[in-house]
Amino acid sequence: MSGAWAIVPLLPLIMGVGLFVAFIAIAVSSLGSAGTTPTPGTSTALVAGLFAFLSLLYLVYFLVIILVAVLIFRLVRRRNMHFNRQILLYEDLLSVAKELASKKNTDVSILINNMDRNLREARLDELEKNATLWAILSFGFGAGLFYAGYFLMKDFYRHERREDMFIQDLLRTFYTLGVTINLPYRTSPVPDRSFALYFVLTLITGSIFAVYWVYVLVSDPNNHFRQQMVIEDTIMAQVSPILSSTQPPPPPPPPPASM
Repeated sequence: MSGAWAIVPLLPLIMGVGLFVAFIAIAVSSLGSAGTTPTPGTSTALVAGLFAFLSLLYLVYFLVIILVAVLIFRLVRRRNMHFNRQILLYEDLLSVAKELASKKNTDVSILINNMDRNLREARLDELEKNATLWAILSFGFGAGLFYAGYFLMKDFYRHERREDMFIQDLLRTFYTLGVTINLPYRTSPVPDRSFALYFVLTLITGSIFAVYWVYVLVSDPNNHFRQQMVIEDTIMAQVSPILSSTQPPPPPPPPPASM
């Protein structure tokens, strides 16, 4: 997702100021053309301008609500997709470790149990959330929107810490089995951000701080995804040759049928 989504919280302020300036300009122009004494036509024009200003302001507010709902929907959906994919990856890596341990007849049960427990915790803690429901609950900038911001920020932090523990146990398992994997370090891990601080700063700045909050909700997972791709590709590139070398040879082809 693009960091440009961070501009969404400022759209009501930007559009509201723009519309207000346009209304003042129209009002000043109408009064100037009518002279110092207001006429019935001038008053009617001012009322029509005020009505148009309020109508456009409500329209902008409605459009921003729609954009916020779309933003929350996309953020929650990609959270679900990534967490589900990672659980499948954990299962595959755990199976590979068990298979390799069985082939080498080496006891790594403690490390296997650690990874298995980590996998069970992921299944319990990283349950799928209904993206459509949270998009609807975000309407009106109420409590649902703030809670969505809370779990989107905290879930990725816990997910990455759990993932790091799983990978460390996996690397120790492979090392015990005679397979050394060199992984790059995370250059920008997801930090443990304070929801209370972000919430208070958003309130006291009139939602201006929400620009940074939305940027964080987009950029933190983006950084996690980029580094995750490198880690996964490195693991598969270094483990695949070991697995292929331990595979039993294919059975010989059947003899040709006699005529």
